[in-house]
Amino acid sequence: MPVEPIPTKISVDLHKPYHEQPGLHTRWHPEIPFYCSVEPGEIFKVECFDSSGGQVFNTDDADDIVKVNPLSIHCLSGPIEVKGAEPGDLLIVDIQDIQPFPDEPWGYTAIMDPKKTSAFLNDKYPQMQKAIWDIDGIYASSRHIPHVKFPGFIHPGIIGTLPSYEMMNIWKKRESELVDFHASLDDGCTVAALPNPEGSYIGQGVDPALAAKVAEEGVRTVPPREHGGNIDIKNLSRGSKAYLPIYVKGAGFSVGDIHFSEGDGEISFCGAIEMHGIITLKLGIIKNGMKDMSIYNPVFIPGNVTAHYGPSRYLTFQGISVDDDGKQHFLDAKIAFRQAVLNAIEYLKGYGYTGEQAYLLLSAAPVETHISSIVDIPNSCVSYSIPADIFDFDIMPKEGGPVIQPNMGKTAFPTK
Repeated sequence: MPVEPIPTKISVDLHKPYHEQPGLHTRWHPEIPFYCSVEPGEIFKVECFDSSGGQVFNTDDADDIVKVNPLSIHCLSGPIEVKGAEPGDLLIVDIQDIQPFPDEPWGYTAIMDPKKTSAFLNDKYPQMQKAIWDIDGIYASSRHIPHVKFPGFIHPGIIGTLPSYEMMNIWKKRESELVDFHASLDDGCTVAALPNPEGSYIGQGVDPALAAKVAEEGVRTVPPREHGGNIDIKNLSRGSKAYLPIYVKGAGFSVGDIHFSEGDGEISFCGAIEMHGIITLKLGIIKNGMKDMSIYNPVFIPGNVTAHYGPSRYLTFQGISVDDDGKQHFLDAKIAFRQAVLNAIEYLKGYGYTGEQAYLLLSAAPVETHISSIVDIPNSCVSYSIPADIFDFDIMPKEGGPVIQPNMGKTAFPTK
């Protein structure tokens, strides 16, 4: 029997500005209108812009990175009404497939403006630049970071449901209190992305008064929160399921920030292989699931898609809670993670990569990160594991030290 084609519920035109199209938004707010509806169990497709909303291009310069407005990311597809969903239910998100657009088989990893972003090593690598990745089937390689090739865990960086007013106000209160606390310390830390009307968008054709209200009240899409949000879990790939709390009638599901691949941590901020993509989904509901299952934060079941690197084919770097200046910290896993990353970057520089090339590579490749110890005072221990077989040369330690490789290329820089 003939099979009906899977319907596309949200389509995007990659050659047209996202802010001239319906079914897209850059903020979370309970009153963002649903763009479309689906029945529980219905299989459908959603087309998504990359996280920048089409502000980055497949070029050999980074002039586009200079021009990116971080206040207008992320560009999400949705919200989608799930019929029958009520507050207190759980939304089942079944990720059936994710692919790049057939005529756009590429992605990018970038270092953006350190004054406007929260990249992990902004102090070490502040100069804006990017690397373009070419996607060939399941593999990615880059003319800007030569000698590597790896399969992608294609996944959405962002999946989430619309917040209720109560939940949105909780987010705003606690995040603004955090900002106020650090302002009182005068430590110069940027610790949260608070509401800002610049860059807010909730779809073409929406009532201007509502759009203005959301611009003033809506929360940014930068962090993960109780509803999901910017989770950046690389293993949430094809075949995975997510269980998300529902706060409004109809759920208001949105998705975007598609990644071809990502290293644990997405360390350069715009650090996955960001791409335009098409995701195939099936949504379901567990009635009263939040209370009955005691699930008040998202729960995930990864699919069976995995890279087949044997345990002995990872080169693992250790980091401990001692900072760059040799100062001891108490069980600080973030500092331990930073030291593990810096150790890995310094090692890869020995083969001829620049620090920026290594930084972007580790942000995009399927690197595994684990908190190996959180109780052995005074140091936390973080392990940072690079699959050796992504390289076309041997990176294992050996007598005589590393051999600098030929034709190492360079990342794309701004022309001015």
